[in-house]
Amino acid sequence: MTKKIVHITGCDKFIPPFIRFVNEKFNSKEHQFLITNGMSQKDLINYENIELSGVSKSKEIIHYVKVLIKMHKAEKIILHGLFNIKLVQILFFMPWLLKKCYWVMWGGDLYTYQIGERTWKWQVKELFRRPVIKNISHLVTYIPGDVDLARRWYGAKGEYHECLMYLSNTYKALDAPSIQSDTVNIQIGNSADSSNSHFEILDKLLPFKNQNIKIYAPLSYGDQAHAKKVIAKGKELFGEKFIALTEFMPFEQYLQFLGSIDIAIFNHERQQAMGNTITLLGLGKTVFIRSDTTQWKFFKDKNIEVYDFLKLDSLNKKEHLHNTREVKQYFSQDNLKEQLSLLFNFNC
Repeated sequence: MTKKIVHITGCDKFIPPFIRFVNEKFNSKEHQFLITNGMSQKDLINYENIELSGVSKSKEIIHYVKVLIKMHKAEKIILHGLFNIKLVQILFFMPWLLKKCYWVMWGGDLYTYQIGERTWKWQVKELFRRPVIKNISHLVTYIPGDVDLARRWYGAKGEYHECLMYLSNTYKALDAPSIQSDTVNIQIGNSADSSNSHFEILDKLLPFKNQNIKIYAPLSYGDQAHAKKVIAKGKELFGEKFIALTEFMPFEQYLQFLGSIDIAIFNHERQQAMGNTITLLGLGKTVFIRSDTTQWKFFKDKNIEVYDFLKLDSLNKKEHLHNTREVKQYFSQDNLKEQLSLLFNFNC
């Protein structure tokens, strides 16, 4: 049976919850998920509308043959991220498919233009990516600034669709009350990726070294070589006040951890860590980000209070109940369902 909407994605941590949400809230018979193997495939439920690529070369070839066939038959193609160069090349050589493609912009797939190392490999990839991004018919995100960048960097002409897309971007209530203590608990970054700019954060926090603080660095996900350097530097500067989180936590346990945080600092130079940021803002925490990022303007436009990392000069505990109300309203699962309904609507 031909599916009306084909989703093409790798199996990142956002995907299994998204598939469950779509299958529970919408007609699963209209959706097909073509997934390449990834870190979260063990979390996939055995739905009939999921096809996983497999790891062998022959299975990979079969997977892309299916992708080709089903993209041509589908009424809509939803691309969850645009990282897969094989998929980009397919769209480059079959541009007629772009009129029914919806690019869900993840961040890194856009910002490679800005942060990518200008090697010959990057140049070859951009040779394929540029006309695909320019001519893809639909751009999906909830951060208008990223659409503006796609238009500026790639000449993207696609129609903008506002959508939260993933459950990680929705409000999460904390059943247990926030833990009250005299210690100021500070989270720095959200992963071991160097784009968190951990060292700059540690330097910025150095004047507060003798205050009653604890610094928590989530490092279980990402570049483990970089994580070791962060741990060494954190211990050197702050001793036992620096705590590295190197083991994966179940979601509920991680949510409890976020509930214990007073101040979170995200020093990314681009749109990143939005799941963590939204959750912490929804919990009423104080969040520092950079004012030169697209998410800064987004939060300001939504009347959500964030602070500029570049101007960090104190570590005062605050509870932002206004932020909780705003986040609860906009980043709700009901709003996500409504936005997805518009996205899946075949009149769009």
